Amino acid sequence: MNPVLKLLIEGEHLTTAQMALVAGLSEAEVMQHLEQLKKEKIFLGWRPVLDLSREAAAGAAVRAVIEVKITPERGGGFNRLADRLSRFDEVESCYLMSGGYDLLIFITGPSLQKVAAFVSEKLSTLEGVLSTSTHFMLRSYKEGGYLIDAPAEDSGRLTVVP
Repeated sequence: MNPVLKLLIEGEHLTTAQMALVAGLSEAEVMQHLEQLKKEKIFLGWRPVLDLSREAAAGAAVRAVIEVKITPERGGGFNRLADRLSRFDEVESCYLMSGGYDLLIFITGPSLQKVAAFVSEKLSTLEGVLSTSTHFMLRSYKEGGYLIDAPAEDSGRLTVVP
């Protein structure tokens, strides 16, 4: 496996200088590997982990998770409709799921009404969408592996009592 890809998977919080040190490469070589991974569309970019509750403007944004049941298409399965849904600006993430629904979609909107309008006017009216179930996110406790509002002195480990 590409050593830089392995570090991205296992050590996602490392800088390129730290990756170079761990992988035994120069920082320039790490950058070359990153460029190659970008070219191959494996590495799609860095993503910040934000606590939006601390920012008044960002805190006004409404986030929702939507379970979507769809009809698979002949010759395309779920892929065509999932691709179409993924292209909406409101959609942050879209996943094919096993279980009681087919797609899980994460969206963001400026208000509850805008999210509801997206679901009722854009999402649920698409041919092939059988049903939706919308869940609004009220609070985040952990985001991207980071605890939100954890005390600074907290080691991140649970206390074990014999």
